[in-house]
Amino acid sequence: MRRNLDINVLLFNNRIYGLTKGQFSPTSEQGKVTTSTPTGSIDPPLNPIGLALATGATFVARSLDRDPRHLRSVLLEAAGHKGTSFIEIYQNCNIFNDGTFFAQTEKETKADNVVFLTHGKPLVFGKNGDKGVRLNGFTPEIVALTEGESTVDDLIVHDQYAADPTLASILARMSDIPGMPHPIGVFRSVERPCYEDLMAAQIQAAMEQRGDVDLQAVLSEGETWVVE
Repeated sequence: MRRNLDINVLLFNNRIYGLTKGQFSPTSEQGKVTTSTPTGSIDPPLNPIGLALATGATFVARSLDRDPRHLRSVLLEAAGHKGTSFIEIYQNCNIFNDGTFFAQTEKETKADNVVFLTHGKPLVFGKNGDKGVRLNGFTPEIVALTEGESTVDDLIVHDQYAADPTLASILARMSDIPGMPHPIGVFRSVERPCYEDLMAAQIQAAMEQRGDVDLQAVLSEGETWVVE
């Protein structure tokens, strides 16, 4: 992600190592009891979105395995992005960690536990669209939109194309704050030269500067020795 290779990275996050029979993973909740942590994990969970943003990733998003329409739209946007696209996908593991993201994926609870990120739109959520997220300094907080104290004009307006990643980083931390909705959608989408393009340009410039070079002459120049 730091190099911005032109690839798509999909992280299926079910908070467990399911294929190896249920060991705790870097995203497992603290205190998670598994076969490898029988008395509970002492490690705080890693925030994949926060890590991606910290590396300077140019496209960072999150979607849900149980929302194929949204997942499809994010995958298409990622595929069209020039550079590294990183997508975290909330996924269930019905054997070793069943229901891990059900609050964010189930019809009965999803609306109150997820806020969808749409560029240029305020962060509104809730079954009746009656809640919002505003900033109190650099701390996001939930406000009610039906009590007259706050309106949509007070809310965070999402900007996925912002050059500065500060807002995206604040949104990434929301999923670590108890009681806050988990942001779903594209956190950041910016342009930066790809590693392979920069490397090809560097090689071309070196070739133009040095001209045609005899490889054997390069290997033989300077101090050499023979091993018998």
